[in-house]
Amino acid sequence: MTQRSTEDFAEYLIGFRHELHRFPELSSQEFATTQRIRQRLEQHQIRILDYPLTTGLVAEVGPSEGPLLVLRSDIDALPIEEQAEVSFRSEHPGVMHACGHDFHSAAALGAAIILKRQEAALSGRVRILFQAAEEIGVGARDIIATGALREAHAVFGIHNDPSLPAGTIGCKAGPLTAAVDRFALTIQGVGSHAAKPEQSVDPIIIASQLVSSLQTIISRNTPSADNAVVSITQFHSGSAWNIIPDKAWLEGTVRSFSAQARQLIESRFQQIVQGFSAAFAVNIDLDWQAGPPSVVNDEQWAEFALQQATRSGLTAQVVEASPIGEDFSYYLQQTPGAFIMVGTGEPYALHHPAFRINDQVLLPTAQYLADLAVAGLRTLP
Repeated sequence: MTQRSTEDFAEYLIGFRHELHRFPELSSQEFATTQRIRQRLEQHQIRILDYPLTTGLVAEVGPSEGPLLVLRSDIDALPIEEQAEVSFRSEHPGVMHACGHDFHSAAALGAAIILKRQEAALSGRVRILFQAAEEIGVGARDIIATGALREAHAVFGIHNDPSLPAGTIGCKAGPLTAAVDRFALTIQGVGSHAAKPEQSVDPIIIASQLVSSLQTIISRNTPSADNAVVSITQFHSGSAWNIIPDKAWLEGTVRSFSAQARQLIESRFQQIVQGFSAAFAVNIDLDWQAGPPSVVNDEQWAEFALQQATRSGLTAQVVEASPIGEDFSYYLQQTPGAFIMVGTGEPYALHHPAFRINDQVLLPTAQYLADLAVAGLRTLP
């Protein structure tokens, strides 16, 4: 491309990202977002595959047969009221692209267009996923259930990282993100007047001791190298200053990087809850919701992603594992590949109401994804 056409293409992708940003949609509700992506793909004669998805879609570039490499982006937004001072702020109250999925979608569209321009020279197929419902951890499994990854030889995904300098590609072999589990505890005690606590089975006392005891799972059961976390994030009980309530409710999350640590934490969690239930003669209901497992990058493909960053004129950096969750992990259980962090060098973290994206990183990211796909196909049998 000429300098002018490159600048025009960059503006085209930025404009599309801004459009998505203005009209964000929550997980599994991305109907208009899906249609916007579909229209752009059709304008560039990029074929859209007929998979039974309610929202999100799958596109493909390349010959009808041959090795298959998959690129994944996500399209959903978060239930956050935007505070970012940008001209293209969300027009949907209480909904915002505070995780950069608009950036991911626009980069994937850009990669698809670049690949389409060189389609005749591709040595295989590149399948581009515009995945719904990442934020609630179900979208990847919906894609997998359609069979879209059945023939894939490798899969790559990206996520923006404001903490990395703009123009930096971060990756590592092995665990990159944490497994995410959610729990809720309901303690059914016996209420009484606050002046007569002996007539109660005080759920606040029980819940308070539970909070402390559950922390010992990490400090006394898991090796420090496992970097696991148990966080109690909500504690609700009571309605008046002079009444001991009959119920307390706790909620929180567990983050872990190995399957062994994850299993151990859940087992010890249940044992502690059962022990408290027996010791205080109360019913404690544990609702344990297992989320996505840890993203575990293939060693070969993680190194390949970093090498391609250098070849594409970007900075490659081996990064530390992060305790965030990411349902891309389900793809890596099916197909080897790598999840890749893209530095944007912005001050606000993911999910912050003032979160922003550096638009100048968008075209280089699209080009990197296209380069990664082309180079990856050349390595496949």
